[in-house]
Amino acid sequence: MGFWKTWFNTSDSVATNKTTSFDEHTGATGSMPGSDTSGNTRSQERIVFSTERDIDLYELEELCDAVGWSRRPLRKVKKAIEHSFLVASMWQVRGNQRRLIGFARATSDHAFNATIWDVVVHPDFQGKGLGKALMKYVLKKLRSEEISNVTLFADPHVLDFYRSMGFMSDPEGIKGMFWYPH
Repeated sequence: MGFWKTWFNTSDSVATNKTTSFDEHTGATGSMPGSDTSGNTRSQERIVFSTERDIDLYELEELCDAVGWSRRPLRKVKKAIEHSFLVASMWQVRGNQRRLIGFARATSDHAFNATIWDVVVHPDFQGKGLGKALMKYVLKKLRSEEISNVTLFADPHVLDFYRSMGFMSDPEGIKGMFWYPH
């Protein structure tokens, strides 16, 4: 349980609403990089997290294109989102405009286990701690549902990112197996 204790203590509560701001979630103060610090709320930028499933599939496809992912049939993406246990999105909000800049989802047995899938952050927002904040948001939501075993699949170039968050390769010597149709 050492991993979870580093992320969650008893005084750390999960937001009960479906949308959380970056500032609320991370304890950050001030504006996000690139935002107007003059106090002009029209151009001030906020980052918010949401568990609402109102995701424009074309906007999600653009986000995935931006990081170089292969395109997937939108009908299947829609089905994957509908059947996910948790869907988390991260938005850049300026005035009344919002832009999808991050996404992740998790499947689960609704009791013990969850697997995180499709973690993506727009390249313009990488390297600012937002990917870590998105993952922390997802993990908090899963822990609030008493999910105790969280797994994920990661491409080799992002392994260090997940390791820095406490994920381990093959804990306790468990080896995953895969089946693919021929």
